[in-house]
Amino acid sequence: MTESQRARRGSIVAIAEQRQNLASLDSSILDRLPAYSATLFEAKTQKRLTFEAIAEYLGRSEVAVAAIFYGQARASPEDVDKLVRLLGLSAESNVAAQMMGFPDRGRAGPMPPVEPLIYRLYEIVQNYGYAFKAVINEKFGDGIMSAICFNSKVEKEVDETGTPWVVITLKGKWLPFSRF
Repeated sequence: MTESQRARRGSIVAIAEQRQNLASLDSSILDRLPAYSATLFEAKTQKRLTFEAIAEYLGRSEVAVAAIFYGQARASPEDVDKLVRLLGLSAESNVAAQMMGFPDRGRAGPMPPVEPLIYRLYEIVQNYGYAFKAVINEKFGDGIMSAICFNSKVEKEVDETGTPWVVITLKGKWLPFSRF
């Protein structure tokens, strides 16, 4: 098998994996999400679209798009127009107006989280929060990282043994505490 054939086979396998790993809505949290979340997830699932594909179409990050679906981020009018077209939603539906409303962040799950992957993220902060804080304070001084002026991305790396690794980048504007 040539290098080109191996590369093509690798991308076919990656596409197949992506189609099998399609995020859908967990109905157990539906009562804590906006009414439009179910509509968006249903259309996403029917169209077999990943957050990566939707993000590319919208020109946004995958995390930002997923946050729109969960009601944790506000969609712009452009986002709504593109989502309506991409997902085949009715332009007259309440979904469009609801997505541009003010998000009700922080209600999607219990604290501490019980979903294992979300709990592990919480556990990272529990175990290393003070270490992160100390290093950040040494580099930036007294302040906080914004979760408002913020972006994030999730990447997949595969090491030399073939083991997959999750790489999460959190990028927030630095907000120094003011003296008063």
